[in-house]
Amino acid sequence: MTRTINWGELTHAYGSAEDIPGLFARLGGTEDDQVWQELWSALCHQGSVYSASWAAMPVLADIAAARAPGGPVEAVFMAGLIVTSPDEACRTRYANEIGELRGVAHSLLNGPQDSASTFVYLLQSLLAFEGVPVWSEALEGLVNEEYQIACPACSSDLFIALGEYGYFTSAGDYVGKSGGQDAAGRTDLLPAGSGELAGIAARMHQAALDTGFPDVATGVRHLFGKATCPDCATGFSVSNEVAEQWV
Repeated sequence: MTRTINWGELTHAYGSAEDIPGLFARLGGTEDDQVWQELWSALCHQGSVYSASWAAMPVLADIAAARAPGGPVEAVFMAGLIVTSPDEACRTRYANEIGELRGVAHSLLNGPQDSASTFVYLLQSLLAFEGVPVWSEALEGLVNEEYQIACPACSSDLFIALGEYGYFTSAGDYVGKSGGQDAAGRTDLLPAGSGELAGIAARMHQAALDTGFPDVATGVRHLFGKATCPDCATGFSVSNEVAEQWV
């Protein structure tokens, strides 16, 4: 049963959350995309989480479980972002909802996906519900096909490219103003062998293969592989530096 919520006492990115029930009530029609944009802007503005965001968890659980209209995938995505907020009291308060959302995310992840990005965000959401650190937030780099980190030795700003442009480390922007690639100042990534992956890396790799996204699986192997700084030639683990530097 959904809890009674006094939205007027809660806040979101733009102030009072008294408009949130009206937004949720508009879901299930022809303007769902617009409504979800407004909900994302208010409840998860630029990744921030507010008191109204957590209060929305029962509503999101209802949508995810098809007890309310709006689209399970979008509800899972939003709830997944909310639970990455480091608020153990709220995780405890909404433990039942998180458990239900975890089950829905797992079912959706094992079903047909419309795109690799949907798969990655569903996996990221599932890890968020499970309380897995780092990768419950940082997997989106596989969608963006890029991570930006600092070299652990010389502190140079580096781009880790994973996708359309190839698999390499670049010291500086590797896409020119004309849209072409700048091949200077880059070194190739060394992917981990599939047999070398363990723990969460092996799980992500296998899930991508099982769901029919080999390009994501290739991205995972490079994410958990080795890189070399083009500026100082220091070798390092990509995943270790992403985990260390992720904020």
